[in-house]
Amino acid sequence: MPTEILFQTHLVLGYVAWLLCFSAYVWPWLRSMDRVAAQRAIATLHSFRFFGLVFILPGIVSPNLPAGFATFAAYGDFATGVLAILALLTVRIRPLFWLFVVAFNLAGTVDLIVDYYNAIQVGLPAHAEWLGSTYAIPIIYVPLLMITHIAAFFLLMRPQPKAVQALAGDAAVF
Repeated sequence: MPTEILFQTHLVLGYVAWLLCFSAYVWPWLRSMDRVAAQRAIATLHSFRFFGLVFILPGIVSPNLPAGFATFAAYGDFATGVLAILALLTVRIRPLFWLFVVAFNLAGTVDLIVDYYNAIQVGLPAHAEWLGSTYAIPIIYVPLLMITHIAAFFLLMRPQPKAVQALAGDAAVF
């Protein structure tokens, strides 16, 4: 089977597996939480995106991995991870917390979409060996990241009951 077909199969199955897991376990859990707790859980996952810097670490990926793809992917992940950490650090200052929640989700979503675009442009699916040991990132980690960004946006837009809004307003005073 050609490398491109294997890579695409892995990617699709990564999304399928995470969607099944997410819908059965994670989504019901997130929906049962208040808005802040749910966004904190998502931000905690994304705070590990500093790991994307591995795409520019010599000896980990192939020297053939195009720098345009590797650099954007690395720094896009890094920026998203820093914004997620800032959201977690500012949870008691609600206006800042919400600003960083929106920022890391926007930055992270744009990063992943541009990474997909760049990967296609440089022919990465046909040359998955360029990823070396980072192959697992787009196959296992990226689908979960994209799914949680979508969930975060959905949760941000979900209307809150008046009682929850009143409690959230009181909590912002701390």
